[in-house]
Amino acid sequence: MYSLYIKRFIDLIIVFCALVIIGPILLFTTIFLCFANKGAGVFFTQDRPGQYSKIFKVIKFKTMTDECDEGGNLLPDEKRLTKMGKFVRSTSIDELPQLFNVLKGDMALVGPRPLLPQYLPLYSKEQARRHEVRPGITGWAQVNGRNAISWNKKFELDVWYVDHCSFLLDLKIIFLTIKKVFVREGISSDTSATMEPFTGNN
Repeated sequence: MYSLYIKRFIDLIIVFCALVIIGPILLFTTIFLCFANKGAGVFFTQDRPGQYSKIFKVIKFKTMTDECDEGGNLLPDEKRLTKMGKFVRSTSIDELPQLFNVLKGDMALVGPRPLLPQYLPLYSKEQARRHEVRPGITGWAQVNGRNAISWNKKFELDVWYVDHCSFLLDLKIIFLTIKKVFVREGISSDTSATMEPFTGNN
């Protein structure tokens, strides 16, 4: 009952209230990124699989430039990630535009993070269960390590959430997310400025 009806209703109420409160943050972030991204734009949209693997376009603040090497190839993430971009990522402000994805019904406030479409055929049958619910702006994996944990552990946590979704769990995740934002843990993996691509279970 909760995951089918009540969760969506609560999401809409919270999002409407949040947009009123954080409107100035969205405005100032947009202005600052206009300059920091060196003409690369402010918003970043990308195809992501949602509930039942249905593809939608996720919206985020863009935290990197589009700088390329002499061969026209994009520079590594750590070289394109600006100081402003690092701040926006470490405070999770880059995720705030996804509130509009929640309004559209593509996402929920809490759920497994939406990943890349090319990962879909790489999941095991159990890992693919993460798509039984709407993806979230934050989730159980995000408050238990985020990018600092392995892909297998992340998927294990995602599926655990699918099996244990409840109002109290969502509330716990939201409060833990707020705490993580201030502590700024798990923003990067041990070997990358963001997160290494998922290449399968082999």
